[in-house]
Amino acid sequence: MRCPAFIKAAVSRAVALFAIVVLIGLLPWLSGHSPEYTILRARYADREATDETLGMIRAELGLDRGPVHIFFDWAGGLVRGDMGNSWITNTPVGAGTVETLGVSVTLMACAVAVATVVATALCVPSVMRGLAGNPRRGSGVVAAAMTALPEFLLAAMLLVVGAVWLGWFPPYGWQGLDHAVLPALALGLPAGGLIGRLLSDAISVAFAEKWVATWAMAGASRARLTAAVLRRALPSVMSQIGLVLIGLTGGAVAVEKVFAIPGLGRAVLGAASAQDIPALQAGVLALLMLAIGAGSLSAAARNLLMGAALRSGTVPVPDSPGRPRRRDAAVPLVAAGALLLIVVAGLLRDPFTSSHARLAGPGLELPFGADASGRDLLARVGHGAVSTLGTALLVVLACLVIGIVVGLFPLAATGPLEVANAAPPILAGLIVAVMTGPSAEGAAIAVTLVSWAPLAAHTAALAQEARAQPHVKILPVLGVGRVRILWRYILPTILGPVFRHSMLRIPGIALALAALGFLGLGPHQPSPEWGLVLAEGINYVERAPWAVAAPASALILASILAVSLSSVTWSRSQGDPAPD
Repeated sequence: MRCPAFIKAAVSRAVALFAIVVLIGLLPWLSGHSPEYTILRARYADREATDETLGMIRAELGLDRGPVHIFFDWAGGLVRGDMGNSWITNTPVGAGTVETLGVSVTLMACAVAVATVVATALCVPSVMRGLAGNPRRGSGVVAAAMTALPEFLLAAMLLVVGAVWLGWFPPYGWQGLDHAVLPALALGLPAGGLIGRLLSDAISVAFAEKWVATWAMAGASRARLTAAVLRRALPSVMSQIGLVLIGLTGGAVAVEKVFAIPGLGRAVLGAASAQDIPALQAGVLALLMLAIGAGSLSAAARNLLMGAALRSGTVPVPDSPGRPRRRDAAVPLVAAGALLLIVVAGLLRDPFTSSHARLAGPGLELPFGADASGRDLLARVGHGAVSTLGTALLVVLACLVIGIVVGLFPLAATGPLEVANAAPPILAGLIVAVMTGPSAEGAAIAVTLVSWAPLAAHTAALAQEARAQPHVKILPVLGVGRVRILWRYILPTILGPVFRHSMLRIPGIALALAALGFLGLGPHQPSPEWGLVLAEGINYVERAPWAVAAPASALILASILAVSLSSVTWSRSQGDPAPD
């Protein structure tokens, strides 16, 4: 007797969530670090670091009782509403976590408001074209420009322009709504650009469906027609909107660091650097629940909008997208050419020798200027491309293998897939950094742990379609085994589209690695990794803006390349995914 599909999915979700809770609960044991000296300096500064004193601290923390006791002590306290005491201050961490969570939720709400306004403005031209009977897709240049700016980079730019140069907004802190303007813009502009771009494409596709012309001939008003098209377009992008909202939880960590906002992300970063594991446990759990909540809301909204049509089997089939225009290839070609020029020019120079004046300005000898240590920034950006993009390629290939294997068994993988979708790379980076220490390898592992999920979801969807084809459904009757069906008929169908999807994710993976480097969760000096170079330069951004402009230019070019390439591929083949 076969187990029903919904039971398999429910068991998968329960197992995945339980595994995450166990992982968080075992962080004090898994960290591998010895916090005795840190706690000795924080609590007992008047005592010497003797074996007796260090042993007393270990006993006080319960680290000598083994992983099982550590987990059950933490889980039991969690059930009672007790998240434990800080290892540094010896005060309860629950109240502080709730307070910082409130700040982060407020910041995210402001960012969602900004994203909503931006997405609405980007969708208006698509609606107007559709109502005029010309439902073609726009160029998406404005949306691509917004999406191409990572949150931490945009935060640094807004800080310099809005707070330092113009003096319109406070540069740091959290005392009123005026302190939320720049951080909300840093989070909301990229999110709104991506949501607006996805939704405007979906609106154009919906306006091209045959029922729209029928409604128009029947005399439906423009307002009613627009509302119906929006209802039709929203479900197709709700899952992607959910991913964008989940991404805000990760982006908020970097933005809170730039603007010194006392939110949950900044508190978690501080706990990680101070080896305050109880505070880190509480913060990571709160971030994860926040991300899962955002994903669940988007899934519920999609089911609410689409449920009746799915149950009745009346979902309209969209027309095949038109052939890509030559001008659509101009933007990715220009971005790729400029990025290649920077990389090649930088590889011919020395990225480690401090042979120039400190923070020397750009010139013929130093096209990008020098950093605070007198090193050639063009060389560091060029060599950093090899490490950043090369690591991104390895991560993508690993995600491709994991995604295909997991996607072929979608019911059993429901829980891990949803958990991975709900965890931004920065959250995974924090956990891995606690266990292995900040490193390039740890950053790559962290990004891999959460980046396979979209590829697995795409694989599952394509495999489901392939299995439903008549010539495949008849194969078991003809005596063809499951392994041969999978190897001969299913895999060849899905490999091409999923591989193209994975290649489109390389720049996005590079941005995730750069974000971890920026937060100090990646490689160390003297590595020229892009995020690390940007983190070094941001302290001198007012005095030497080229210290930020050099790595920022490479990051922006990589983002524009990813966004523009995804547009061309989306137009070319229905088997390829919409960009996410």
